[in-house]
Amino acid sequence: MVMGIRKFDLEDRLIDFALRISEVVEAIPNSRLGNQICSQLIRCGTSPALNCGEAQSAESPNDFIHKLKVILKELRETRICLKIIQRKGLIKPERIEDIIEENNQLIAIFLTSIKTAKNKALR
Repeated sequence: MVMGIRKFDLEDRLIDFALRISEVVEAIPNSRLGNQICSQLIRCGTSPALNCGEAQSAESPNDFIHKLKVILKELRETRICLKIIQRKGLIKPERIEDIIEENNQLIAIFLTSIKTAKNKALR
């Protein structure tokens, strides 16, 4: 379990997040910047869901922590991409506000999860 959420609930949430990222990508205009951001956003925005599966199969507590850190890294990268999209006005702000909030919540969940996992590993 991660921070009181059953792993499959979190897994579903990350999958839903990846699907919402795909909707953002589809809404971005075809331009050099749009194409670059889309390519990056597809990779970092879908990676947390995929890495969640990796974390569920971790071989040790340290491997689990490492995989959680990878998820956190990808979520932070996603946040930066979303901010660029928002600040550049590549899509309407109201289409992106909810996913930015979800991204921030997921970052908070994984920060807490990493801290909890580290504390358990030290015992």
